[in-house]
Amino acid sequence: MIESQPSSTASSEVRRLSVALERNPYEVVITAGGIDHLGTELLRLGIREQTKILVVSNADVATPYGSRCLSSLEQAGFQATLLTIPAGEEQKTLNTFSTILDAAKEKGLERQSLMLALGGGIVGDMTGFAAACWLRGISVVQVPTTLLAMVDAAIGGKTGVNHPGGKNLIGAFHQPRLVMVDPDTLQTLPPREFRAGLAEVIKYGVIGDSALFDLLERSINFDSPQSISKELLATMLERSAQAKALVVAADEKEGGQRAILNYGHTFGHVVETLTGYGSWLHGEAVALGMVAVAALAVQRGVMTKTDAERQSQLIQKAGLPSQWPDLDPDSVIRTLQGDKKVRHGRLRFVLPSTIGAVSIVDDVSHEEIRACLASMR
Repeated sequence: MIESQPSSTASSEVRRLSVALERNPYEVVITAGGIDHLGTELLRLGIREQTKILVVSNADVATPYGSRCLSSLEQAGFQATLLTIPAGEEQKTLNTFSTILDAAKEKGLERQSLMLALGGGIVGDMTGFAAACWLRGISVVQVPTTLLAMVDAAIGGKTGVNHPGGKNLIGAFHQPRLVMVDPDTLQTLPPREFRAGLAEVIKYGVIGDSALFDLLERSINFDSPQSISKELLATMLERSAQAKALVVAADEKEGGQRAILNYGHTFGHVVETLTGYGSWLHGEAVALGMVAVAALAVQRGVMTKTDAERQSQLIQKAGLPSQWPDLDPDSVIRTLQGDKKVRHGRLRFVLPSTIGAVSIVDDVSHEEIRACLASMR
């Protein structure tokens, strides 16, 4: 169950979405200027003053928002310090993970301490994984500053780092105590990063929210923070966060239904792995993955060419790539076989049947994959 509870402050509306897990439920708080209210929100959760907090960020985010984050925490009585790590998917490694743990040791983080991720999905994933491992698990707070992290990566408790053989193969489920979404931070987000996040928003439309998909189709321009209306942005953030929270609450550790959130990710992870982490942004790779899996669905006769074309056109409208890269089919299949979603050697795909509905299948043959890749050349 998800409860949306609008309330208001002197500066802006606060919208609270409950991720109603059976154990350790938490809120996604969406409010402009939310970074300046972090300390208050943590006190509201019952976190005691003088608690040590390690804030993890990268230079691109820490420069505009790091001091504001620390100020909010310190004014509330917390002992907060900032660790700046290198930016980029290629930095999502065990080495960077170790850097975070080294800082936790240096700052004397205890079991009652917490880590706070200030940044995009990469910072959030690594900080969450470090919190899951430090002293066998301490609290983590997610403060996403990219659209992709706001609507997807920061919600749900998936944490981890990449392995040379595949994306996110090393990690743990570790739910946050709080997710604070401050839409104002998107104003300093590079346009390419914003467009990458739109891939996840489009994903939610395809897997279960046809009304959201239709809304994006009707929008004149939505490919940058400056071109989008505040109303549309608020709708995108809330509808996407609600969709993610609903699925996570029903299936916390991906035993069944949660797998639909991997729509586009199976082929997308192949793109990231074979082209080298960092060549494509995660959202761009997911967009390519959605195009590919829709082509597979059309090939199987479970999706119409019309619906597949609607998806491709919306992806293009968002300024995202839609042309499958030239990748060796044998390498694609080998990488797919190493995906963490493989079960008993069988590939699992989330196939779309129409805009707003998908199904999970595990009977896709290598021959079908080769034919699908050939059709996209």
